[in-house]
Amino acid sequence: MKILALTAGLIAGFGLGAPAMAQTKPIIAIIVKDTTSPYWQTVLAGARKAGGELGVNVSESGTQSESDADGQIALLEKAAALNPAEIVIAPAQFGALGKPIDKAAKSTKVIGIESAADTKAMTSLLATDNVQAGRIAAQALAVAITKTYGDTEGNVVVMTAQPGVPVLESRRDGFKEVLAAKYRALNISADKVADGNPATVVSTMKELVINTPDLRGVFVSDPVMTAAVGRGVKEAKPSDKINIIGFGSDAGLVNSLETGLIVGLVVQDPFRMGYEGVKTAFAAAKGEPVPANVDTGATLITRASMNSARAQELLNPKID
Repeated sequence: MKILALTAGLIAGFGLGAPAMAQTKPIIAIIVKDTTSPYWQTVLAGARKAGGELGVNVSESGTQSESDADGQIALLEKAAALNPAEIVIAPAQFGALGKPIDKAAKSTKVIGIESAADTKAMTSLLATDNVQAGRIAAQALAVAITKTYGDTEGNVVVMTAQPGVPVLESRRDGFKEVLAAKYRALNISADKVADGNPATVVSTMKELVINTPDLRGVFVSDPVMTAAVGRGVKEAKPSDKINIIGFGSDAGLVNSLETGLIVGLVVQDPFRMGYEGVKTAFAAAKGEPVPANVDTGATLITRASMNSARAQELLNPKID
């Protein structure tokens, strides 16, 4: 699978050395956050599938870190300068990508996927409804606690990877909304915002297990910190079951789900984001009306459901 890194830039994706007139197919540029991540590789696989079905060339690019907003801005500027039919982008940062998207949208339409940016210039945004995803997680945690203890009460912890990330804050908001409305006997004893360092979360979680009486559950809003919370709980060796609901679908998390360390994973659909992103871009390029917002969905996967056809489709996507 060929994935263009930042150093290669978009020019390679457009066929360096080939005469401009030799391009017979429309080109749609897709820019993701991290080409080294299985999640984003799945997004690109979906984009390629759509491109093949539509008969368009899909130019893939991205940086090698989700925090590299400057690198992504450079890729966006290169894409816009080469005048593709459309640009599909997953903005690395809400604030930093706003004005660059405004500028790019003056020459070509821009479709957003996975996350929003501080702009009104995107023609369409295809992303998970993260508030709803948080609601799904809250319901799942309540069910798991009830199954374990025979009642729906006790202390729970909310763990967020880092401050100021709208996606994570929306998930936390949805989670807290459901507990406040339906499960008031579940007390949020700690609402922690970490520093983005998994080691910090491991240490914090161990302390919480030791110092929080009647701790029955943890909600974690992103994959890396879900793994860190699981590790912290495992190392603390609590005498009582602590139910963990997190996000993500990598091999380590799936193994933790299978062994029961994690009781549920809320999983997004990155393949659909890439696939529908390119299809939406192509439709918009032809002047067809497209929806301003598309919810690409979130699915709860538990140990009981992980072998279902849909769960396997999400946990083991085809990315070749």
